[in-house]
Amino acid sequence: MKLHNNGSLFLSKRVFSCLLGLAAASIIVHGSALAQNSKQPPAQAPTAQQNSPAPANSVPPLQLDSDVALHHLNQVINWYRHSTTNVRSVGLPSDAIYQDNAKNLGAQVVKLAFQSAKAESAIITAAHKNNGSNQPGESTQAQRLAQIQARTSAQIEQLQSQLRKVEVQLRRAAASKRLGLTSQRGALEGQLEMQKALLDAVQKMSNFVASNGEIAGGIEGDIDRLAKSIPEVLGTENGQKPVATPTTTPKPSLANAGGLISEAITLYDYMSAVHRIDSLITETGYTRDVADHLRAPLRDALRATIRQSQDLANQTPATDPQQLQAQRQTFQALTERFKRLSTAMMPLSQELIVLDDAKTNFEEWRSSISRESRFVLRSVLLRVGGILIALALILVLSEVWRRVTFRYIGDPRRRRQFLVLRRVVIGFLIAIVLLLGFVSEFSSLATFAGFITAGIAVGLQAVLLSVAAYFFIIGRYGIRVGDRISVAGITGDVVDIGLVRFYLMELAGTGLDFFPTGRIVVFSNSVLFQTGTPLFKQIPGTEYSWHEVVVMIAPGGNHRVAEDKLVDTVNSVYSQYRQEIERQHAGIERRVDIQVQVPRPEARLQFADAGLELLVRYPVELRRAPDIDEEMTRAVLELINTDECLKRAVAGTPKIRSAIKG
Repeated sequence: MKLHNNGSLFLSKRVFSCLLGLAAASIIVHGSALAQNSKQPPAQAPTAQQNSPAPANSVPPLQLDSDVALHHLNQVINWYRHSTTNVRSVGLPSDAIYQDNAKNLGAQVVKLAFQSAKAESAIITAAHKNNGSNQPGESTQAQRLAQIQARTSAQIEQLQSQLRKVEVQLRRAAASKRLGLTSQRGALEGQLEMQKALLDAVQKMSNFVASNGEIAGGIEGDIDRLAKSIPEVLGTENGQKPVATPTTTPKPSLANAGGLISEAITLYDYMSAVHRIDSLITETGYTRDVADHLRAPLRDALRATIRQSQDLANQTPATDPQQLQAQRQTFQALTERFKRLSTAMMPLSQELIVLDDAKTNFEEWRSSISRESRFVLRSVLLRVGGILIALALILVLSEVWRRVTFRYIGDPRRRRQFLVLRRVVIGFLIAIVLLLGFVSEFSSLATFAGFITAGIAVGLQAVLLSVAAYFFIIGRYGIRVGDRISVAGITGDVVDIGLVRFYLMELAGTGLDFFPTGRIVVFSNSVLFQTGTPLFKQIPGTEYSWHEVVVMIAPGGNHRVAEDKLVDTVNSVYSQYRQEIERQHAGIERRVDIQVQVPRPEARLQFADAGLELLVRYPVELRRAPDIDEEMTRAVLELINTDECLKRAVAGTPKIRSAIKG
């Protein structure tokens, strides 16, 4: 008996030595455990107290907090969701690799965390049972049904055993005892049928409860509920199909597409991704701290277990059978405790390693994006600098153009045309620079510009027509400031000419003597294209018009004498400004390619409603027309009053009128 007990104790020590090796490997996973353990003083020689038999229940109970374990699971789940969804692909080829690594590492962390949590829940449940207390919410409907099912199954087995015994007795019994045994068999069969019906009902209810997802209470129930929140990772472990996560196709990189806007958007995406990855790195470190905090009591308990087992192994082998039995029970308790602790601690240690790998993955991802963002930032700065330099050159060209125009072009009309052309060219160049600098996708731009152009053509039809008319107005035969024109029944002098409209100082009068009314009339340039409102202006370079002196020939009067004397009088007045009219006519010949006769007074004899009418048409300067007409009136009246022959030839009062209608 002693040899047998000593041999059993020797085998237990060898088994525990192997377990100690596993414990050492488990503690070395994160580095510092054995280092601290190796610094402890060597074990002293066994004392008398150590030689005393250890009781079977000398292993101290474990004190683990279920709230810490649940907090660890919640933090791991939150970290997993953030690490797999918070960072989107920014278009780099390496993004897919880093995203896939983050997803795989996150799934490993979740599985290890739940594996450790289930092992801890078993330790906590065992500790509560040893203490004689139950966890709150431990008895659920599923557990009660399981208990009823177990009791019913046991009763069915007992009834079947009794029924088999009765069958044996019935085959061997005499005829006088068969009736009683037959009645007993019937009663047992009735009870058996009843218990089978009860078991069937309990099984159906258990299946219904299981299919509707009732979860156990306590920490185990909390763990199951948390596991159901991430079926894409733990779906296969809980009897469910894993949820297929949608694959996000990485968006194309805009960094190589060209264009300031696209590069600025890309740079913003890069910086946002770096910020989110930094937050994930911080959260990974916090998750690791939570896991390490949860591992600390397990590691301390495992050290205490190893130390206690070493102390027990260093004791002098006992010879008393009771002491040997107590030591063997203590070794078994320590071995069972070691297995539970290592089962809970090993996944945590592996989880810490995987979290370190995930942190390294995030850091490398951040480095790749930061490195690419520096190239994009450099490209943005170069493009902005190029745009600013191009705009500066265009503005310098504009200023040089303006100074050259004012220095070498003296004609105000030509100067204005060159300044307008300067604005158009400079605006076009600025638009081209901005277009090439900000826009990258010209195919999309062409489509977009087509729709925009169609909308502008419809919505701004009048404005576009006015802009087009502006270039006709400032053309060779257009109008300029100071011209006297007639448009839409209004006569006036041009005050200003804009890109979409021009301004007239309104003139009013009898047709011979015009005077300002004090009003400014505004016309759209598009009036040039309206057939119902013609525009009248002088030939370029001329400022004269035609007036007429009209007299009625008396019945029997000598119209030839009247014509000769009236023409001489008109010529005498016309001779005072003849040179100015001929100068303007010379300007017409230089500007116009058609032959125009020299303006001079000429007489016409025609029939009118009142009789025979004699008129003499003569040119007048527009600016001096009232003065010339007044001088002509005085000369004609003096001629009629002093010449008796002419007085007898004419009838009525002479009139002066404009030869141009409208």
